[in-house]
Amino acid sequence: MKVLVNIDVADLELAIAFYQAALPLRLSRRLFGDQVAELDGAGVRLYLLEQPAGSPAGGERRRYRRHWTPVHLDFVVDDIERAVRRARAAGARQESPLRHFSWGRLVTLSDPFGNGFCLVQFIGGPYQEPAVAMP
Repeated sequence: MKVLVNIDVADLELAIAFYQAALPLRLSRRLFGDQVAELDGAGVRLYLLEQPAGSPAGGERRRYRRHWTPVHLDFVVDDIERAVRRARAAGARQESPLRHFSWGRLVTLSDPFGNGFCLVQFIGGPYQEPAVAMP
């Protein structure tokens, strides 16, 4: 099994520019009459799908102001401060301070289309508590 990530956006060109500038992603293909862009560099294929605001979406209408969804993306980075600066310079909105946990650090942001995402820097592996030295 593989996972494909799809992100609805109102403006494909703006989205391509944002995601390439904000994260270490690169455009690999344009598909379906130039309505979809495939980006790689995140360990999964990430697709930006141009969908107009107000178009039907699961019984609702698409809107691109900030919205909550129970599913979001976490991008794992090696240097979270640098990644935050890069994302903000590209137009991301930082929504939380950089938070520290026993397993690493995390910050929440949103893209220009209202989609939330996190930047995460782990200390060890994903969500692992650091080893405690035994006496």
